[in-house]
Amino acid sequence: MGIHYFWTMRFLRNLLVGLKAYYHAVIFIREHRLYWFLPVPAVLMLGIYKLGDAIRIHQIQIRDESMNDIVWTMIRLLIEIIAGLTLMKFSKYLVVILLSPLLSFLSMRCEKILTGNVYSFDTNQFYNDIKRGIRITFRNLLWHYSFFALIFLIAWLGWDRPELSPFYYLTFVIGFFYYGFSFLDYVHERLKMDLAQSVAFIRQHRGLAISIGMIYSLMILVPVDLNVLFTGKGFQNGFFSGLANYFLHLLLWICAAFAPILAIVAATIAMHEVVDLKKGHKRTSVR
Repeated sequence: MGIHYFWTMRFLRNLLVGLKAYYHAVIFIREHRLYWFLPVPAVLMLGIYKLGDAIRIHQIQIRDESMNDIVWTMIRLLIEIIAGLTLMKFSKYLVVILLSPLLSFLSMRCEKILTGNVYSFDTNQFYNDIKRGIRITFRNLLWHYSFFALIFLIAWLGWDRPELSPFYYLTFVIGFFYYGFSFLDYVHERLKMDLAQSVAFIRQHRGLAISIGMIYSLMILVPVDLNVLFTGKGFQNGFFSGLANYFLHLLLWICAAFAPILAIVAATIAMHEVVDLKKGHKRTSVR
């Protein structure tokens, strides 16, 4: 009973720390003029989407000199369509991977402001940080979707519509956890934690990882359709209806694009609450 109470209270305290960190992150970004980072993911997301759209509509010259030419042309066409649709559909997720260098730098910048810690630039270490960030992201995505597949299978066996199963909602919590883990690990690397130590820390601070990942997920999973912004889609139902739809998706695009920057600032602030980054050990007030 006592152990369960201790773990529950620690979970709730860390959950609250992560949620409050987002509020402090907004103020932090404004006070320290870090808002110039915000357009970077927005432009990157747009670039990935437009590249995917260009690949999707690319016209392939079909050669029909032989059956072999036709088969290879169809294979190439299928690959381009799949690549194009993938870039358009998952542009929000690809942005996080491509932003690894920027997120690493921004987290370091936030820590310097919070603690005065200065890290000398080391090219090899910088590239190692990027590789670790990408490796952690792919690892977490693999575990995330493995659990998703397992839960979906259980729900499918018990319900005609798996998405109506109460088990299905666990997939969102698992997603929150692994997204939060990815952002917190940027700080773990500077604390010289190896992967095993980072995993152990996150298991002890599940509430922190879930809260950091939850707000990020809610921002990045908004149903933005960039096609609305560049094709005039929606104006066929009327000018004012189309204009409202345009600004709605513009707002959703901004929300999704700003999510990685806000999340990495919040993760750094939250880690400073749990771990005294100036000294590199846990605070006694939040365990």
